[in-house]
Amino acid sequence: MSIDRSDERTAGPAAQPKLTWAAIRPLVLRLHFYAGVFIGPFLLVAAVTGLAYVWTPQLEQAVYDHELHVPAAPGVVPLEQQAAVARAAVPDGTVTGIRPGPTPADSTQVIFDRPGLEPSYHWTVFVDPHTAEVRGQLETYGSGQAMPVRGWVDTLHRSLHLGDVGRWYSELAASWLWVVVLAGIALWLGKRKSSRSKRGRLLSWHRTTGLVIAAGLLVLSATGLTWSEHAGASISELRSELDWTTPSVSTALPASAARTDVGIDAVRAATLSAGLADPVEIRPPATPGKAYVVQQVGRDWPTKADSMAVDPATGRITDTLPFADYSLAAKLARWGIDAHMGLLFGVANQIVLTALALGLIAVIVWGYRMWWLRRPTRGDARAGRPPSRGTWRRIPGRVLAPVLVVTAVVGYYLPVFGLSLLGFLVVDLIVGARRPEVVS
Repeated sequence: MSIDRSDERTAGPAAQPKLTWAAIRPLVLRLHFYAGVFIGPFLLVAAVTGLAYVWTPQLEQAVYDHELHVPAAPGVVPLEQQAAVARAAVPDGTVTGIRPGPTPADSTQVIFDRPGLEPSYHWTVFVDPHTAEVRGQLETYGSGQAMPVRGWVDTLHRSLHLGDVGRWYSELAASWLWVVVLAGIALWLGKRKSSRSKRGRLLSWHRTTGLVIAAGLLVLSATGLTWSEHAGASISELRSELDWTTPSVSTALPASAARTDVGIDAVRAATLSAGLADPVEIRPPATPGKAYVVQQVGRDWPTKADSMAVDPATGRITDTLPFADYSLAAKLARWGIDAHMGLLFGVANQIVLTALALGLIAVIVWGYRMWWLRRPTRGDARAGRPPSRGTWRRIPGRVLAPVLVVTAVVGYYLPVFGLSLLGFLVVDLIVGARRPEVVS
């Protein structure tokens, strides 16, 4: 009499677990849950402060109307004379840039480096181009020449005005946003049918809204990381190694170049004749023997970022760098950052960012509400329970191993993400040791 041992061969100890969505889903759900609960407050603050920043360009146009705008009139005072008036108003400053008004109703901005200014801050004198009258002086911020109100909101969004310590909050939010979004997309793709209960309706709204805004949130996460302190340094290093950095026009001149200077007006005339349209910033030579740099500073679409170098002795253009010659990576970085700031497509860009911020706020609030509705109605528990522990044991080693390797690499380049993930695991282990669960 023979014995059928086929079941033993297939179900023995050496049998490998199968990779199914049912096996992976609890782990993805647990990751989405922990990230949502613990990172949610940081994302909420980033969304609210980002929403406040979106419309600051219009706000600063109204608040600083006197400095930014002038009565339109025929005739323009030479730029050299305007710069001289500004220099007299700021005797302890060094001119680093001059931005002629792009229209007859705009003032000329003469930008100074001045003792006591924080990094990325400038001192700007606003001059009426028709009369050479000083309209005002303000501390401005960044390459976009943000006025004080926009600079204040920008710093609030970036660091909550807490300095380098405050920048951890925004980096933590940007480091986890893409993880939360991708985990949410995975859960949506393998979604189960929602119940008609209150929590089921919230889950449906949470899923749908999250899916609609997912692509935009991924862009915000990626561009936000480029500004962060720790991940930003890693990204800059990686871009340098891959030769994805933003190029710059060469200011080098022959060693025998004369030390004379044709002046700001001649430099602008040469670049204007060569097709470099407004708005531009004219930067005087940083050191003797270097060229002027004239660069377009328009940040809307189509991007205006062409630049030219001009020999101060002859007024001859020595180098030209059109934006079209940027690498694709450099173009994407520029477009992504400008879109993040709401500048790339003007008001349409601002409306999209507003919708993204409001959508993210809603998704976070619904997520916390669902967590609250999961709470036990008896006992001392005050909040919702997390998904089951120990689900990683169901994932085959051939899949888990490369996932761990990729996570380690990402954690290296995004150190705030890596450290916080390690913190989540430690908390999970401590909670599991105190209140062990039986994995079904």
